[in-house]
Amino acid sequence: MSGLSITPAVSAGRASEIAQSFDLRDLPADFYANPYPVYAALRESAPVRQMPDGSCFLTHYADLVAVYRDAQTFCSDKKLEFAPKYNVPPYDAAHPAPLFAHHTTSLVFNDPPLHTRVRKLIMGALTRRAIAEMEPGLVTLVDALLDRMETQGGGDLIEDFASAIPVEIIGNLLGVPHADRAPLRGWSLAVLGALEPRLSPEQQAAGNQAVLDMLAYLKGLVAERRRHPGDPEHDVLTRLIQGESSGEQLSEVELLQNCIFILNAGHETTTNLIGNALVALQEHTEAKAGLLSNMQRLAQDPLGLEACLTLAVDEFLRFESSNQLGNRRALRACEVGGVALPEGALVTLCIGAANRDPLQFEHPDQLVLARQNNRHLAFGFGIHQCAGLSLARLEGRIAIGRFLQRFPRYALTAPPVRGGRARFRGFLGAPFATDELA
Repeated sequence: MSGLSITPAVSAGRASEIAQSFDLRDLPADFYANPYPVYAALRESAPVRQMPDGSCFLTHYADLVAVYRDAQTFCSDKKLEFAPKYNVPPYDAAHPAPLFAHHTTSLVFNDPPLHTRVRKLIMGALTRRAIAEMEPGLVTLVDALLDRMETQGGGDLIEDFASAIPVEIIGNLLGVPHADRAPLRGWSLAVLGALEPRLSPEQQAAGNQAVLDMLAYLKGLVAERRRHPGDPEHDVLTRLIQGESSGEQLSEVELLQNCIFILNAGHETTTNLIGNALVALQEHTEAKAGLLSNMQRLAQDPLGLEACLTLAVDEFLRFESSNQLGNRRALRACEVGGVALPEGALVTLCIGAANRDPLQFEHPDQLVLARQNNRHLAFGFGIHQCAGLSLARLEGRIAIGRFLQRFPRYALTAPPVRGGRARFRGFLGAPFATDELA
């Protein structure tokens, strides 16, 4: 299937039609298949779009950066926003839903001081040196996955490769025994799936149960680590348990909920990065040929090859952002993009749209794998910029680079299956053969 159109075209008329009645809670199937023409129509006609629920949807790069920069005006705390979403019968304010308790305690949906305390502890185990020391183990893991797929003559880009890598890396960071890692992907998909703008009762039930299951597991893991601490320079869980040198520690609830956050945050987005990249190269054959040519030219230049692949990873992140949406709440009346917002306004930051804004990127709808000065927003911006961005880049570079070195002629054997979500853009499956001529 090499070179086939995987992302369906959406006409300008159809994109305009969807944009005119745009509602995150009622999106048509063709939006999920290819949202970018709709984003372009919104940037052109209503870059600060008021949606039926009263929230605003931002699509201009400059507007997203302005909101990210102003943490004093736009908060990340989701208690008010998530209460009506998750605390539905049998849950209420006195007995909050597991999803509500989790998301309103995790790093990403909080402001300082909790955000500052947790981020500092996590970053202490994700230093440049610590990440560099992960590379040999990551190479061994990736090569073992490639060996297995080579023996089979193919497999699934997502299930057999992309999703297996971050599960192992995050499992190592938290010291989760290998025998216990099988449920992690399913738990993560259920919890993050419940962040979709439109939430079905089935998704809500699955997300709540996943949080309960993860908490039950983590309580035992934390108790064991308290008895037998790991190396705090490499073991994030030990760092979180021991707290700061000043003696300040996380509460048990904060500790457990942020362990869930780490397991989820490091998994889904990196899976999407790797899977989206390898599928995109099947659709954009000229870009693939150029990357393979550069990799061959730089084969004897490790630093040059690393720089080449790092540029490519950042372009994959820009072109098909793993996380398409972010959210903020205005703490006071303000203005964004020339539009006045009242205090309490909910704002959705469309990362996928901003990363294709022609005012910021030349040829934004082209996959340019040697793009320079690529200041994409796939990792966010400001105080909430992804704490694991260097680790994600390393995983992407090693996984994509070694896959292409081993299987330069790989080809999809069936249409890939999209995840069908607005917030996290990726694939559920992508069957492939290691050699298109096989």
